[in-house]
Amino acid sequence: SSGFNVWILILCSGRYTLNIWDVGGQRTIRSYWRNYFEQTDGLVWVVDSSDLRRLDDCKMELDNLLKEERLSGASLLILANKQDIKGALTPAEIAKVLNLEAMDKSRHWKIVGCSAYTGEGLLEGFDWLVQDVASRIYMLD
Repeated sequence: SSGFNVWILILCSGRYTLNIWDVGGQRTIRSYWRNYFEQTDGLVWVVDSSDLRRLDDCKMELDNLLKEERLSGASLLILANKQDIKGALTPAEIAKVLNLEAMDKSRHWKIVGCSAYTGEGLLEGFDWLVQDVASRIYMLD
């Protein structure tokens, strides 16, 4: 498969509809990411908490992504996935490796431990993302 999927998620009793572009992380398709930057309100960055070797690559890609001007206002949710695996790094440890504290202070971000396998943490993460995007978009209401 190409690694590209489109999801439409309706959250908060139907008050918000999220159009989600799942563009995959394979190295071969990273150059296509920029086709999806226009009018992006939120970013979800999924980290494999059990794969220490790829965290440096992960940090480099995230740093490059956050330099993109068209993403400057987007809320950033980092999902520290695979928390169900023994020996996985905690969200705090991943935040340290990714040096999230050094991020531009204007960037709204949150890191949440989760498991795509059990579903744990996913609602918490997306709930934060929706509320954060809504608080910026509807600030003038």
